Amino acid sequence: MKRFAWMFVLVSLVLAGCAPAAAPAPTASPAEPAVLTVMTHDSFAVSEEVVAAFEEANQVKVIFLKSGDSGSALNRAILTKSNPQADVFYGVDNTFLSRALKEDIFEPYSSPLLEKIPAEFRADAQNRALPVDFGDVCLNYDIAALEAKGLAVPHSLDDLTRPEYRGLLVVENPAVSSPGLAFLLATVAQYGEEGYLDYWKKLRANETAVVSDWTTAYYTNFSGSSGKGPQPLVVSYASSPAAEVVFADPPVDQAITGSVTAPGTCFRQIEFVGILKGTPNRALAEKFVDYMLSVPFQEDMPLQMFVYPVNSEAKLPEVYQKYAQQAQQPAQLDPERIAANRDAWIQAWDEAVLR
Repeated sequence: MKRFAWMFVLVSLVLAGCAPAAAPAPTASPAEPAVLTVMTHDSFAVSEEVVAAFEEANQVKVIFLKSGDSGSALNRAILTKSNPQADVFYGVDNTFLSRALKEDIFEPYSSPLLEKIPAEFRADAQNRALPVDFGDVCLNYDIAALEAKGLAVPHSLDDLTRPEYRGLLVVENPAVSSPGLAFLLATVAQYGEEGYLDYWKKLRANETAVVSDWTTAYYTNFSGSSGKGPQPLVVSYASSPAAEVVFADPPVDQAITGSVTAPGTCFRQIEFVGILKGTPNRALAEKFVDYMLSVPFQEDMPLQMFVYPVNSEAKLPEVYQKYAQQAQQPAQLDPERIAANRDAWIQAWDEAVLR
């Protein structure tokens, strides 16, 4: 019996050696990453490594769809809401927020990161639009130019109508410029609907220059950046002095410009993010909104877009601590009031100032 058993084993081994080798088990090809599209305004910027960290953690490719200035980008989101071109929309601010909510383009989302954001920035009780950053639109001044003229820094909107500041201020057209609109709203808040046009007539009588956009105002008319412009006063941002230091060539250790942040002279812009209705990527969209509100993204924004983070745990870069300012008492207008009157205020301004 042992011999037959041994022969059986031998034959089995021979047959096994003659049998064709088993085909290797098929291996699955790596899945293509999902794609998440984020519609933004043209001023949006973020570090590549910050985006890469989100993409790697979530196996996703993020595409940013820049769509013009804030108003143009919002118009695009509204016009395409029946067939949305993106999953997430970032960049609507408090001057246009009511319009976005009225058009019902966002899905509510209560991010757990909202607990890190002060209530003063949260403008929608349904959490359809979540605050991401803020910036103060303020008067900026060329320090050396005012000193050369023997002029004090203006500390109120009324100061700008005084004869010693004749021809020294440039502002942006509120019909086409976001900071221009913010400054117009500051004057409405300060003087009321009955008095803001009279104030603007005084500015024009004092030879205030009006240009179409911030780029022209800041880099052509304003003397503080180009060194050649005729106006040492400009409507810009409280973070602009910090930007001047960051981009100075050669480097400088003192800001060449300053900001006027006296009560009522600045208007605070708050920018929001929302998940667009109809997105097929709701879960990823939620993760990206969470990421925008998280410390890594929040701490990246100041030197990318020169705005302030809303997350109370985010730290500001050193250059902000030295050179940037915040308005302690910015002008206040309810978003619903802005939505109801914005177009009428702009039209009345156009007729009073430009015609």
